[in-house]
Amino acid sequence: MGRFASSVRSHLLETFSGEPDGTPKWVKKIEGGDDIGFFGPGSAPWAVHGGMATMVAGIRALLMQTLHPGAMAGVHDWSRYKEDPLGRLAGTIQWLITITFADTGLARAESARVSGFHERVKGAYIDAQGVERSYSAGDPELLYWVHVVFTDAFLGCHETWGAPIPGGADRYVSDWAIAGELVGVVNPPRSENELRAAMHQFNVDGILKHDERVEETIAFLRRPPLRRSMIPFYRVLFAGAVASIPEEYRRVLGLKRPWWPAVTLTRVILGILRLLLGPSSTSEDAARIRIARISSAS
Repeated sequence: MGRFASSVRSHLLETFSGEPDGTPKWVKKIEGGDDIGFFGPGSAPWAVHGGMATMVAGIRALLMQTLHPGAMAGVHDWSRYKEDPLGRLAGTIQWLITITFADTGLARAESARVSGFHERVKGAYIDAQGVERSYSAGDPELLYWVHVVFTDAFLGCHETWGAPIPGGADRYVSDWAIAGELVGVVNPPRSENELRAAMHQFNVDGILKHDERVEETIAFLRRPPLRRSMIPFYRVLFAGAVASIPEEYRRVLGLKRPWWPAVTLTRVILGILRLLLGPSSTSEDAARIRIARISSAS
């Protein structure tokens, strides 16, 4: 059992970080810098993004992102998620963790790196009304959609499986709006009500769409190329992600809430994963080293 736990732990660390010991090289950069960062200890983003529920939130965010045909076209045409799904996951984690825990200079640089990559993402798609439209990753509507579904997923999953958020949901939405602005989102939501209204408006306006590309991505997310030992854990987390999505959007996705207690079993799996991975976060530890250095220098 000890050997099995060690094997699962090693694969988990490599899956989420790209490194067997769970510490990618870019984490070391978080120790550098001259300020606390955009957030800091005790902030809502530190609490949400340092929690285990992020493992489910990532799945939920990707499922929701597929519903905008422009965003789906960008993923379909440009993403390497099928060829290198773990590499794409590691890149997303790098952005999330850097914005959350790094100093403001590194956070801005990471956002510029992501925005630079997006500059070449262009193409065309068929919207929900059957009209062909051009798209680019820098389109205000697409940036806004990706930001709101990301924020919603991490907030919703943490509220379901995490500890209380410092300052509550409104504080998290308001704080994380900074991350949206860093990549070009105009006037992101600043409260939970604004966030829910923004997402609902996309559906009311008939922008969201279910098609074969959505089906293809859901099928991939349902059965990603993970080691056999990871599949039972992942299946529960996927079901938990689906169960956590509001019915309004599950209907568009064509997904049903699992008949079995997916939320409860997800909580159990997250508890097991916490035991396997340990309570400490290398990125948060790196941030605290930076902050302690700044405090002692002042």
